[in-house]
Amino acid sequence: MKGIVLAGGTGSRLHPLTTVTNKHLLPVGNYPMIFHPIARLKQAGITEILIVTGRDHMGDVMELLGSGHDFGLDFTYKVQDQAGGIAQALGLARGFCCGDSCCVILGDNVFEDDLTPAVTAFMAQESGARLLLKQVDDPERFGVAELSPDGHILGIEEKPHQPRSKYVVTGIYLYDGAVFDIIDTLQPSHRGELEITDVNNAYIRAGTCTCAVLKGWWTDAGTFPSLRRATELAADLHLGLEEASH
Repeated sequence: MKGIVLAGGTGSRLHPLTTVTNKHLLPVGNYPMIFHPIARLKQAGITEILIVTGRDHMGDVMELLGSGHDFGLDFTYKVQDQAGGIAQALGLARGFCCGDSCCVILGDNVFEDDLTPAVTAFMAQESGARLLLKQVDDPERFGVAELSPDGHILGIEEKPHQPRSKYVVTGIYLYDGAVFDIIDTLQPSHRGELEITDVNNAYIRAGTCTCAVLKGWWTDAGTFPSLRRATELAADLHLGLEEASH
């Protein structure tokens, strides 16, 4: 399984912090934000990781992370030239994955759970997708999952005014190699972007999407309130990336 960290975007909701740097290089706890998803991939035994970021700050990201050798990892980099959405950014990973399954994490996701159980469960299902959910108090900010009484995922609605549940799709996705064929079929949304919700709903319609709920704390870090919360939650977190670099 390959790992993919999507760290593009302009970070406009965090201006002026992001005026001269990438959002994912801002500190969260004792680490740059991007260290958090990387550490969780490594913890799950995923060592080949693609970093997708924008043209403006690719040099800074590469300067920070290097080849991955210092972390016991192997990094590859791709530039997302335009703001075409999460699914468009994921589509850049087709050649990197070469048909392998992948664990995709949005670069501003900060969370407590070990992903090993999710990876193990996904590999056991052999195909399809597995989405990690979290119950939150403000589901209207996210893609909201509608669940059946027995916990199966029925559909996802993006930023609904009247959410059907408080379970939201976190920025942690596991996909088989068919995800790139699904991306090829997508049409841009009203925002002019290829939406990851459309990818997930395609798997749901095919009956090949499973889900699980994160047990520990989780937050994104893309707004001032969520960045502050992430910093507080991660204040004493030890990611274990230092050992390999010494």
